[in-house]
Amino acid sequence: MKGILGKKVGMTQIFDEDARVVPVTVVKVAGCRVGQVKTLETDGYEAMQLCLGEKKRSKATKPEIGHAKKYEIEPARHTVEVRSVGPPPYESGQSVTADIFADGDLVDVVGVSKGKGFTGVMKRHNFAGQRASHGAHRIHRHPGSIGMCATPSRVFKGKRMAGRHGAQQTTVHNLTIVAADPEREIILLKGAVPGPKGGLVLVRGQAKKKLLKQKGIL
Repeated sequence: MKGILGKKVGMTQIFDEDARVVPVTVVKVAGCRVGQVKTLETDGYEAMQLCLGEKKRSKATKPEIGHAKKYEIEPARHTVEVRSVGPPPYESGQSVTADIFADGDLVDVVGVSKGKGFTGVMKRHNFAGQRASHGAHRIHRHPGSIGMCATPSRVFKGKRMAGRHGAQQTTVHNLTIVAADPEREIILLKGAVPGPKGGLVLVRGQAKKKLLKQKGIL
């Protein structure tokens, strides 16, 4: 499976050949390199580590410094492992550029969604809320009953309630690469990707390719 690490720059729009507006997200993929390459013989599975950014040795831990020294790279600020089918096409220390993907490819994008803080059940879980009149007094956005009385006299684990919303790893499947520009070190993805501006995103080969073929999309 192919993959590259980058930073989300933001959204804009371009025009296609038919003069139609296409909303795109710009991902900066400069400085992505390969760390450890894992093989069946040594690790029991095939994968490669993608590294982005550099961390000062004074701020890196001893395991991070030793790991980077072993593969002759600088300690990375971000490290993500991508599984591969067959031997990985890269070696340790090699740079990964935007031309790993071609225009029109379908990819999955992994990022951490925007944090919304503490939110109620209507925003967090799309609850309908209470009635707006007929005796409802200041409970319009409340969840309602959350458990039983005598039996079992408790609230079940996993009950959907108010709490922290967002700031979770999110994957968006089957986004189209509108343009992959290795010279400017950017990738244009059709539509939105998770995370704020400047957030770390992983652009990887699609995981549901077999399912799309079964449906006749590919």
